Amino acid sequence: MTSDDFDATLHSLRVWDSPLPGFDAGAAPAEPLPLFREWFVHAARAGQLEPHTMSLATVDAAGRPDVRTLMLHDADARGWHFASHATSAKGVQLAGQPRAALGFYWPTVARQVRIRGRVTACGPEESRADLAVRSRGALAAALTGRQSEVLESAEDLVRASERAWERAGAEPDAPAPTWTRYVLDADEVEFFQGDPTRRHARLRYRRAEDAEAEADGSWVRELLWP
Repeated sequence: MTSDDFDATLHSLRVWDSPLPGFDAGAAPAEPLPLFREWFVHAARAGQLEPHTMSLATVDAAGRPDVRTLMLHDADARGWHFASHATSAKGVQLAGQPRAALGFYWPTVARQVRIRGRVTACGPEESRADLAVRSRGALAAALTGRQSEVLESAEDLVRASERAWERAGAEPDAPAPTWTRYVLDADEVEFFQGDPTRRHARLRYRRAEDAEAEADGSWVRELLWP
């Protein structure tokens, strides 16, 4: 693979050269959650693979940003839900700075959703329930543990994973003490609809700043230049 191969491939790629959905920001609901759910279902029905995958951005103790891809577990009145080990890099970072950002990108329909807010760790009961409804593989991965730690060899992972899979099959209720469900309570949500003419539509919801509006959870809607 040469640099020329990379450059030629990169610059040959095209974006949004097929029919795309429209977006009337003026008809958007007063709160972001109903619109997120509508866009999510639309993306899934349009054939978007794994629309529940998202990027989670956090910062470490030195203020350095970090990002990774993980799965959305729910989106409700409390916020956007995901899970991980409390001892993982993301878990440690959220414990130190409980604010984060989420990013969804659904290229099939040229839509993005960006979310920022405060993250809360759920208690043991809810965290265990989160794992209970998932697959044997998810439980095995949680039981394998040691996420983000240095791995001395691939064989160590194979052995630990085999033991975890065996236990997950024998004990479907096996506890994974560090597994934690998190909820991001958004204070800002932006919806982006791509447009072939590059006149992209961007609608941002942000929490109202005055005391009265904050008390009832009101949102301000703003259009943004693309």
